[in-house]
Amino acid sequence: MTTRFIADLHLEESRRDVTDAFLGFLDGYARNIDALYILGDFFENWIGDDERTPLQEEVAGALKQVHATGTRLYLMHGNRDFLIGQDFCDRIGATLLDDPTCIDLYGEPTLLMHGDSLCTADTEYMEFRAKMRNPEWQQAFLKRSLAERQMVARQLREISQAKNQGKEQAIMDVTPEEVVSAMESQGVQRLIHGHTHRPAVHQLTANGRPATRYVTGDWHEKAWYIEAAPGHAPELLSVSFTELGAQP
Repeated sequence: MTTRFIADLHLEESRRDVTDAFLGFLDGYARNIDALYILGDFFENWIGDDERTPLQEEVAGALKQVHATGTRLYLMHGNRDFLIGQDFCDRIGATLLDDPTCIDLYGEPTLLMHGDSLCTADTEYMEFRAKMRNPEWQQAFLKRSLAERQMVARQLREISQAKNQGKEQAIMDVTPEEVVSAMESQGVQRLIHGHTHRPAVHQLTANGRPATRYVTGDWHEKAWYIEAAPGHAPELLSVSFTELGAQP
């Protein structure tokens, strides 16, 4: 019995090594387990379930095969792929989760988040996030042609990269008080999230008791994941792309 959590793969055509590493991870680490949770920023961008690029189709096919082995698949939106919809999830056999979602992880209530909503010190981003998550904005965007949406996605990515270069690293990390608030609002002592690209296990206090925050890393040169099993605390682990069969 095993459950694994991943996030921040940022799959895109220009990083074939990441896609190959993910396909290798599915073969070696995702088949015949209890569940695989993908906690956001699975793709570098997502402009609607109707796009269906060769990369998206390849990844969807591989996930569908993993689901067929009995592994339950769960998907959560990130700040890059928040337009992934029910159609894509139905195609791969995944359940789309709200952010945040609290699960029973082998008897321990565990809060799952992408993590961007915890970065409240970055007020500029939080304003942008509120706009992008507005259902009216999303509906209007999805009514545009694919070409228009692709152009807007490129522009938004360029703007985001330019703005992030001038920000202090601390601003883009989580706000400690927001972490505690999120955990206490759900009454949990364990939180798993991604987004910050800072893999670590943090000890803190929430609800007046010791608590743990697990942060999974981004897939740049390593495949980061968190592994949980009955009777054992979750572990933050990684495996190199070459071990997963990806070419440099």
